[in-house]
Amino acid sequence: MKRELRDGTIVDIPAEEAAELQAQAEAAQAEYEANQYQRDRASAYPSIQEQLDMQYWDSVNGITTWADAIAAVKTQYPKES
Repeated sequence: MKRELRDGTIVDIPAEEAAELQAQAEAAQAEYEANQYQRDRASAYPSIQEQLDMQYWDSVNGITTWADAIAAVKTQYPKES
């Protein structure tokens, strides 16, 4: 049996419930770690304003600045398979 603080009261937790809570915590941690690339990409992408400006000038000048910038971030922080 495990003891835990719930709503300001110390309560006894049955072993099977404690094991389930531990498994849930481990699964949540694994999911968080597996999605690190998303957090890395989010901070590396240009701002939305910059991206929109890139897209405008790309369409006016027939260039691919925006696509190149996004591809560079995706290459730097690849999605784990």
